[in-house]
Amino acid sequence: MAKEKQLVGALDIGTSKVIALIGEVQDDNEVHIIGLGQAPSHGLKAGMVTNIDATAQAITQAVEEAQLMADCQIDSVITGIAGNHIRSMNSQGVVKIKEGEVMQADIDRAIETAKAVNIPPDHQILHTVVQEYIIDNQPGVKEPIGMSGVRLDTRIHIVTGAVTAMQNIQKCVERCGLHIDNIMLQPLASGQAVLTEDEKELGVCVIDIGGGTTDIAVYTNGAIRHTAVIPVAGDLITKDLAQALRTPYSAAEYIKIHHGVALASGEGLDEMVEVPSVGDRSPRQISRRVLASVIGPRVEEILELTLNELRRSGFPEEVLTSGVVLTGGASLLSGVVDLAEEVFNLPARIGVPQEMGGLSERIRNPRYATAIGLLQTAVEQRNVHGYHLSRPETGDSIFRRLIDLVKNNF
Repeated sequence: MAKEKQLVGALDIGTSKVIALIGEVQDDNEVHIIGLGQAPSHGLKAGMVTNIDATAQAITQAVEEAQLMADCQIDSVITGIAGNHIRSMNSQGVVKIKEGEVMQADIDRAIETAKAVNIPPDHQILHTVVQEYIIDNQPGVKEPIGMSGVRLDTRIHIVTGAVTAMQNIQKCVERCGLHIDNIMLQPLASGQAVLTEDEKELGVCVIDIGGGTTDIAVYTNGAIRHTAVIPVAGDLITKDLAQALRTPYSAAEYIKIHHGVALASGEGLDEMVEVPSVGDRSPRQISRRVLASVIGPRVEEILELTLNELRRSGFPEEVLTSGVVLTGGASLLSGVVDLAEEVFNLPARIGVPQEMGGLSERIRNPRYATAIGLLQTAVEQRNVHGYHLSRPETGDSIFRRLIDLVKNNF
């Protein structure tokens, strides 16, 4: 009898596009991408759902395309979330080690103690990420179970999001006949896809410049230290181009992707680009230097907003020994790495997702970083590496959970 395929699904619901990935888990627990689908997104603004019907339609189109390519059906996905409603904080919890040797119960109590922080009533915890454990003033402990001690100190990173924002995403996905396994903060997914362990250890900031939001994640000493979402990203670059060049938005997006340049001091700036005009006017020719004069200031603004957020949160440039890693669609603009190095005075590189097998070589592109990171997370067991993923509960999901409890007890 043929062995049943072990499938996982990931859904990146972005402001400009929706990407669906289907992966097949191999015997070695590696995942091969066997299905890819994408569709233009018209139901989100700055990472938040503004039109459920339009978003659900885009999800349906992307998922059906991925299922057609993979020649299979999926019934559940892991999806990402962003938006300026996202908040993050660091916390710690201290407990007495009951038996003189750290047990899982001690770790659970310490995490619960650390989670006892003031959270706005309209927010819920999205992630609880363990940074490190300290046993009797011994810092940097990664695996405390079995260690002897009296006092266990747990440092965690807490990410919260608006309950309504998560519920709206869940409604869009469930309207397409899919179940949400988990909701994950997008910069964590992007970081998982493009960062190396050495970078996380030395100190690095991943900057995912998408369509509606710029997502930030800071790692030091191998753990996440800060996350933030800035509601300024690639869509504003396109709008600037459309206004400055007096061209339709779709034409401005095409010009940005295929001819855009972020730095006015480089090669090929005298190359001419045809720009469609609005109405019945004839198209015009402009140089890429003109594009740089429009795109450059907006990209520089995004990078400076990111730098200000890092400094405000207590992460000056000296902490980021490995520099910055740029990913997302806007990171493909010519000259963006050089501009980032000027703004941050740090080394910078483009973050390309790691090879995963199957179709992944075709989509090893910063545009797919979040989706690939979500797929990698979907393969891992829940709570692995300290990630505690949450999803908003509706009456249906509570009912399903009760059914599962009954099944497990009988």
